[in-house]
Amino acid sequence: MGSTRLRRPLAPSNAERARSMASRGGLAAVVGLDGAQRVVPSLHHIHPDGTATMLLPDDHPLVAAIRHGSRSGLPAMLELTDTAPVALREPVRGLLWISGWLVAPGPTYARRLALDIAAHRPRSGLLDLGHGASMVRLRAGSAVLADAEGTGPLAPGDLEAAEPDPFCLLEDGWLQHLEESHPDIFESLARHLPERLRARPGCRIRPLGVDRLGLRLRVESGDGDSDVRLAFKTPAETAHELRAQVGLLIGCPFRAAH
Repeated sequence: MGSTRLRRPLAPSNAERARSMASRGGLAAVVGLDGAQRVVPSLHHIHPDGTATMLLPDDHPLVAAIRHGSRSGLPAMLELTDTAPVALREPVRGLLWISGWLVAPGPTYARRLALDIAAHRPRSGLLDLGHGASMVRLRAGSAVLADAEGTGPLAPGDLEAAEPDPFCLLEDGWLQHLEESHPDIFESLARHLPERLRARPGCRIRPLGVDRLGLRLRVESGDGDSDVRLAFKTPAETAHELRAQVGLLIGCPFRAAH
């Protein structure tokens, strides 16, 4: 008799997850290829193809190095850290590394880029451009995603062709609300976990993430943490569909997770 292989719940593709991570923003740091320097920009924005626009202080050494370097740009990598929506003891849930070349746009192009970013997501930090802050751009050459779903390389074309998850900008507030106001929901979801996780000492189930295909949980216990994906019966594209799918997971199709 052949062995039965457990099927992993369907998850968004690497490119979709990377686009969602980039859309959320996360914590960014520019890392030199020698790994000796980490620079945190005052503002960053990731474009659909992985190109990143950032603001740094006018007098930062990296700004001078870019302006006086090769016209093709300064090789560097942007590290984007995606953190959980609630206070977990291990908060990092994913990393995106984008490698490419840093360049400094001219003043006219920089202002145009700032207006384009403001139209997409207004941020007061953009007003610092030309008033103590300079714009730098990372032209994307390649990217690598790593999270609990898997690890894989991505090309700029892969990122640009993918769409971010419809709930990527809403999940933080929604999951925080569930944990604070409806903790019983996670007790109900425990029935979907493998027995080996439920039996761990001090087992506590926490919200980790949500997307159109399912709910992600962090199981914290005295002997370690585990991440689990619970798949929806059908993909959700609207808030109403999301509440309905979570209600089915809870075990009460008439209860909406408000």
